[in-house]
Amino acid sequence: MEKKVPVGVSARHIHLSEEHVAILFGEDYKLTEMKPLSQPGQYAANETVAVVGPKGSFNKVRILGPTRKATQLEVSRTDAFALGVKPPVRESGDIAGSAGITIQGPAGEVTIEEGVIVAARHIHFHTEDAARMGVQDKQRLRVRVGGDRGVIFENVVARVSEQYALDMHIDTDEANAAGVNNGDLADIVD
Repeated sequence: MEKKVPVGVSARHIHLSEEHVAILFGEDYKLTEMKPLSQPGQYAANETVAVVGPKGSFNKVRILGPTRKATQLEVSRTDAFALGVKPPVRESGDIAGSAGITIQGPAGEVTIEEGVIVAARHIHFHTEDAARMGVQDKQRLRVRVGGDRGVIFENVVARVSEQYALDMHIDTDEANAAGVNNGDLADIVD
């Protein structure tokens, strides 16, 4: 059976808590949608922030909405070197003991003690897609991408939910190394 999955390349971005939106943009501020993302209900916001590390900073880091329980900055290894932080590779939401950063918005700034991660490569599966492909939630997969610089990605985390749409997420370092673009198709090997 063919097990093809579309690839989404995830650039640096940030998820903010309600509390931090209020500090960075002002009390009762609501994020506004610029464009929908591949996952239902998720969107790239019009708003951006600056992130400042011990060594460097990035301006105009895109906020992804809606708000979350905890603020989380997702960067590539290259970004981490530029910022001067050492984030662990983790699944989204697993921020305990991760790196900290300062976030600057138009109305204020906040320093988080943890919340900076390099996102573990993963595939979002709708429950129907997972059942069709014989994949279980949290299963570790091997996924091949073709092309001139084709690679097999190891330890790709399967994330299964009725709320998800089929999409593999890798960061810009991984995509650049493998010559992968948004929308390319990958094959689940096992």
